Amino acid sequence: MITLSDVSLMRGSKVLLEHASAQLFPGHKTALIGSNGCGKSSLFALLRNELTVDAGDCKVPEHWRIVSVAQETPAVERSALAYVIDGDKHLRELQANLADAERRQDGEAIGQIHGQLEQAGAYDVEARAATILAGLGFTTAQLSSPVTDFSGGWRMRLNLAQALLCPSDLLLLDEPTNHLDLDAVIWLEKWLQRYAGTLLLISHDKAFIDNTVANIISVEQQKLVAYTGNYSSYEKQRAERIRLQNIDYQKQQDKIAHLESFITRFKAKASKAKQAQSRIKQLERMEQLLPAHIASEFNFSFAEPTGLPNPLVQMRDIRLGYDDKVILTDVKLNLVPGSRIGLLGRNGQGKSTLIKLLACVHEPMQGTFTTAKGLNVGYFAQHQLETLDPKASGLLHLQRIDKKATEQSLRDFLGGFGFHGDQALSPVAPMSGGEKARLVLALIVYQKPNLLLLDEPTNHLDLEMRHALNMALQGFSGAMVLVSHDRFLLSSVCEDFYLVDRGTVEPFTGDLDDYRQWILTQQTEEKPVKEDKPKIDRKEEKRREAAFRQSVAPLKKALEKHEKAMENKSAALAEVETRLGDADLYAEENKATLLALLEEQASLKQAIEEHEMAWLEAQEAMEMARTEYES
Repeated sequence: MITLSDVSLMRGSKVLLEHASAQLFPGHKTALIGSNGCGKSSLFALLRNELTVDAGDCKVPEHWRIVSVAQETPAVERSALAYVIDGDKHLRELQANLADAERRQDGEAIGQIHGQLEQAGAYDVEARAATILAGLGFTTAQLSSPVTDFSGGWRMRLNLAQALLCPSDLLLLDEPTNHLDLDAVIWLEKWLQRYAGTLLLISHDKAFIDNTVANIISVEQQKLVAYTGNYSSYEKQRAERIRLQNIDYQKQQDKIAHLESFITRFKAKASKAKQAQSRIKQLERMEQLLPAHIASEFNFSFAEPTGLPNPLVQMRDIRLGYDDKVILTDVKLNLVPGSRIGLLGRNGQGKSTLIKLLACVHEPMQGTFTTAKGLNVGYFAQHQLETLDPKASGLLHLQRIDKKATEQSLRDFLGGFGFHGDQALSPVAPMSGGEKARLVLALIVYQKPNLLLLDEPTNHLDLEMRHALNMALQGFSGAMVLVSHDRFLLSSVCEDFYLVDRGTVEPFTGDLDDYRQWILTQQTEEKPVKEDKPKIDRKEEKRREAAFRQSVAPLKKALEKHEKAMENKSAALAEVETRLGDADLYAEENKATLLALLEEQASLKQAIEEHEMAWLEAQEAMEMARTEYES
């Protein structure tokens, strides 16, 4: 168990934590949340023994293997696969020892090292590394490509793959989804759900946190406050705490009224479609949780565009690509005021290419692409962060756009994006990625676009800024096209989804749960094509079928048994966590009940994990039996 007792932590003259205490239990998955700059990454450095506390005590079990994602990737000629395996330094050391023993022809040492290599997983490490890389979006051909061939974002995926491959007791992940597409996020989510060690996660992706952790530690006023449950549970508990403390949140009422009008408008359109109903529930839940975000420093909205021509964009029989390579064909899409489109699709299928066409960055190879007179595009993409003038301040950037505006009005506007006082006068060069992203968004909002093109706008944004952007987008009256791995944002602000896949752009009729299932199905079905087998006579085939059914019958029973057990334990766990969400439970007189519930929660989680591992083993045995039968 990791124990932080009365810890004080400073960086320079800034106090990050003061008399803060928290515990991390073995096997628990916990998200560390808080505003940018509150000390989350410093706490990671403390756990890695890169920092020391200024006061108090931080205890980490000595035998624990701690793994985190490297922030730098050397420009080496090693293949992607070899580079990922290099991350397991213990394994590489054993392999070097074996080579040395073989040179010395030391038979006894060779035998011992082979045993150690087997324990370290050396004989299936390439297969495990390839599986992880495939899940993170790498193709089979890219596994042998040198690291130098990959861009910065893809090198960060290689570093993430290194961390996932290494055996660990404590896994520290700091914004692991920032460089991932939605399909890779879904794969990572599933991988982390099966991870048996202790996980501490920093993320600003609500849906990712919800599906990955069961505990929250929030950095609040230089203290560490523990919450039981996922992020949705945290929001409810925090909102209730604020209500109980009688904090006035009247300033949120105009947002509530605006949100209600958005829900009403959406309900008027909604049929019985699962997609529509799931969004209504999402929006209504946001309305209930507004008090949890009352203290946010971010508060902005989109002004009414100067014009709303209809249609804004018309596309017919569009073919898109680069040079001679065709990426999308027969694209038909019209954008009108009020269009709210989320683009779904796996990495490399053409989502960003389509966005660039709409932004007039690229021209179509073929087809009709018509834009309305008066079209005013607000285009956000990660590369635009680098187009900011590094020597200019946020205020100067706005003054260049609007030379007639008063300095005070521009300062007030920037304050809604978190640039207060002297921050509005600070140059761009030393800004963090999050600050640059907020400034780019501010510049877009100020120019009153009637078409918003957002390509991964939430990268580098913290949870409060994401919430503010979410609220602002719901009041936007123009057309919007969004690419994002943030499912909470997608489900809250998009009314229609389009799937970009295998050269086409088609409406997607389901919701994001359906898309998740589609992604997992695609990953499962993409297997090598097998060679044709010789025909077997029908009588022999029936005999083999009967023998196969008999051989896997115990496995089927085991699968059913563990599935039922997981259902029962999960239902019991949900009931316990509901009880743990009761604020009264944390009063001193209820301490015994609280401890009993926490113990029951840990026991249920352990049981679920054991049944899940047993289910996976039975499933693997079933697949092996099926493969042997079909071969």
